[in-house]
Amino acid sequence: MTVLRVLLLIVFSLTMLWLWYPYLSQSGQVTPRSEEVLAKPDYVAIDLKQTNYAENGQLSYQITADRMELYQELGFSHFTAPIFTLYNDQQNWQLKANEATLYGNNTLILEGQVQATNLTADAMIKHINADHVQVDINEKHMRSEHPVEITGPNLTISGKGLIADLNTEIIELINHTETIYYEQ
Repeated sequence: MTVLRVLLLIVFSLTMLWLWYPYLSQSGQVTPRSEEVLAKPDYVAIDLKQTNYAENGQLSYQITADRMELYQELGFSHFTAPIFTLYNDQQNWQLKANEATLYGNNTLILEGQVQATNLTADAMIKHINADHVQVDINEKHMRSEHPVEITGPNLTISGKGLIADLNTEIIELINHTETIYYEQ
């Protein structure tokens, strides 16, 4: 029995050595991989200024950004330090962020120090601050599931998550945390 076990151990060891030989024979140096690029932009714009109009010819929105990369096949554009100004008859809003992605269906995702400013005089809500916001440009609706702060001339509201209609200035907080009213 012991001779059979020794023979089985030798065969097993040789088989394992044969299977692992390619890995053992490689040199100890591992070449660092350059970062794999998933997609290359179709074009890049630096110091972008763009104006978009609705189908009826009215001004819809304007964009300025330090950098814009268009990925035509993937159906989106990526912006660095963008400022989007959304135009509507009653309410005009300016949206700033560190980064943004605009998809072909006019869905805009803003990330990093997002600030929405109401450009309408005497508005009850002047600013909405968050870290991540999604905007439907056609409908002028804003959503966030992250902490938000809403400020106006006489109030500050904090919460987590919001649904906002920028046309009517109706904002619903998902999880209200605190409201502070200031005297005039």
